[in-house]
Amino acid sequence: MEHPRLFEDGDPLVARVRALCLALPEAMETLNHGRPSWKAGEKGKAFAVLGASMDRPDTLVFKPDPAEAPAWREDPRAFVPKYWGPSGWLAIDLDRTALDAAVTAELIETSYRQVALRRQLAVLDAVM
Repeated sequence: MEHPRLFEDGDPLVARVRALCLALPEAMETLNHGRPSWKAGEKGKAFAVLGASMDRPDTLVFKPDPAEAPAWREDPRAFVPKYWGPSGWLAIDLDRTALDAAVTAELIETSYRQVALRRQLAVLDAVM
């Protein structure tokens, strides 16, 4: 069964998140249950997904740093997404009109750091 696509081609929100994700070493985009998602390398693990649910598409699902997770759980913008939540993932609503690039980039990079290989992290740290 093919899942319905959650976003249209050319969606500006997808484009903005895509640019942040694909700037990371070896990041790759995939389509996961109709949602754009990004993983650390061809065989790597996912680090970001757009769309926590069909009724809440404008959300970023991310894996927080374990030390930061309690603070994020207290943040009113964040919530525990269905399916991903039991594995420690959180989600945050994104504003289509004013994506806070700094916060979004930080969440994406932190999530990437939770799943990336050491060599990928070495490349990231070398350019930071």
